Amino acid sequence: MNHQDQGGSAGGPLAGLKVVDMTTSYAGPTASMYLADLGADVIKVERPGAGDDARSWGPPFVRDTSAWFASANRNKRSVVINLRDPRGLRTLRRLIGEADVFMENLNPGKLASLGIDHETVRAESPRLIYCAMSGFGLDGPDSALPGYDLAAQARSGIMSVTGPKGGSPQRVSSALSDVVTGMCAALAVSAAVVRQREHGDGELIDVSLLDSDLAVMAPRIAAYLAGEPEPAPSGGTDSVLAVYQSFATADRDLAIAIGNDPIWRRFCDVIGTPELGADPELADNAGRRVHRERLVAAVTEKLAGRTAAEWQKILGEAGIPCSLVQGLSEVVEDPQVVARGALLPVPGTGGALHSVHSPFRFGSIPRPRNTAFPALGAHTREVLGEHGFTDEDIDTLIAEGAVQEGAR
Repeated sequence: MNHQDQGGSAGGPLAGLKVVDMTTSYAGPTASMYLADLGADVIKVERPGAGDDARSWGPPFVRDTSAWFASANRNKRSVVINLRDPRGLRTLRRLIGEADVFMENLNPGKLASLGIDHETVRAESPRLIYCAMSGFGLDGPDSALPGYDLAAQARSGIMSVTGPKGGSPQRVSSALSDVVTGMCAALAVSAAVVRQREHGDGELIDVSLLDSDLAVMAPRIAAYLAGEPEPAPSGGTDSVLAVYQSFATADRDLAIAIGNDPIWRRFCDVIGTPELGADPELADNAGRRVHRERLVAAVTEKLAGRTAAEWQKILGEAGIPCSLVQGLSEVVEDPQVVARGALLPVPGTGGALHSVHSPFRFGSIPRPRNTAFPALGAHTREVLGEHGFTDEDIDTLIAEGAVQEGAR
């Protein structure tokens, strides 16, 4: 079976694109996974022994596989290369020389010492798309600092607006910086591929965790620079819109999003507070923000009289956006989530491991590519053979420790 077509529909808009991916952890692997979902052939280059750092992230582990690792590495092939061995480094450079895209998240000094920094590589391969992923970008005083999700959330201001009112700043409890950075990198690479295919031009793409988190914070930064007071943790009650937060009902929390004035008036009618809808001081969003505490108190009192499910039905029938505040045990069984096929069981794990469908769907790809994460070094021999190495060459490289072969 052709590796391009395993586990899903044939082709995809990036079919025929060869990506050599040296990234580890979560942001880079997320980016290359989205490219693979779109049809690219992603060759995951890993170090001997442990491989990608995320292979050890856990628990939970299922048959020694990290759930985190499995969630970001579908549709790829794994090659193990020893970059401390000159023959291994030459092998990597051969793979890069035949690639369309090269992705890395290594320290700039390490890249230069190996001769795979962007200046050297792109001088040799002008049509190559070189995607450099880092914590803080390729320039600036802190470009050499290592970057992790927590540091990016802290430095970008995300933590400064997250947490309970009056409480300490908190990290958004998911790999937010990594996933958003992965999306940004996949977008940038896809755009560069258009020009590469039309004109043969290469590109240097600079994507960082900090820049991605600043993009997440764009509306808050813009509001602050326009004169809004510096925000602090508010428990999610300080939106530019009012009302736009969760409320306690008789049994559980319900999130309600009042996006415009007509929705506000309908909302007041259906919850039994027509006087609020008729109050000229609350007629527009600016007024509702000024009087947020008063109207939130009134709404809270009303909503306490019924269960969240009752309110969800009432508000839904009136066209008012709302949702139960769901835990993950509910999310994974949500009828919309299930109907959209958002959860992808990892093949061969009996449903014990899952990844999540990429956040886009193509009409021309009715069934998503969904091959399991690769075992460490599972494709070393296969990939090297495709790049002109003979069986004897590969046997020699393996015997001398320049590359390693794993179980399929």
